[in-house]
Amino acid sequence: MAPLIAIVGSDGSGKSTVGEALLAWMNERQPTELHHLGKQTGNIGRAIARWPLIGGRLDKTIVKQSAGAKQSGAPSAFTAAIIYTFSMRRVRRFKKMLAARARGIAILADRFPQTGVPGPMDGLGLAKAAAGFPGRLARRERAQYEWMEQYRPDLVIRLNVDLPTALARKPDHRPSSLATKIADVPRLTFNGAPIVDLDSTQPLDRVIEQAKAAISKALGW
Repeated sequence: MAPLIAIVGSDGSGKSTVGEALLAWMNERQPTELHHLGKQTGNIGRAIARWPLIGGRLDKTIVKQSAGAKQSGAPSAFTAAIIYTFSMRRVRRFKKMLAARARGIAILADRFPQTGVPGPMDGLGLAKAAAGFPGRLARRERAQYEWMEQYRPDLVIRLNVDLPTALARKPDHRPSSLATKIADVPRLTFNGAPIVDLDSTQPLDRVIEQAKAAISKALGW
């Protein structure tokens, strides 16, 4: 089976930059593809916020409704449908990744789905929904995530960063959202997959070299 390496970390931890560098390096050894497995809800929210006149107000409304759903644990049917739709986008991306891997292509996954920690770090979006239509969607979402979770990476590169560094790299992100993601990263286990922790506040070239060394050791290169 072709190698599967996951790169995880909060926004601002350097996942994309490290991933691109590792992609070029791994391609020298065997055909490799970089697959983004995020839902990209944050990118859509920031795009809405940049809309003229109404964007900022609409973005704040969405954030408020989302926060209310998380606190109450009971998202409306409409909110649950949106969350479920984004989760299914992730499932489609995951299936595309598996198809490439089945063709013998090594995979670098930018983010990776998991069920251990609900929320923004690639976890279940409907973990608190239990009854009615939202509950039915939650059960479907969990089943899909548990299926994806069966495909354990050969190695997880977990990039750890502090809030000031992440904000300096991602000034358009909400500090509270980044803080939550940063706190969740050390809790991710990915169904017992091998994990190497890297301090991504270090100089980029050092982080990349450490990641290369970890991959070489894991794959016997």
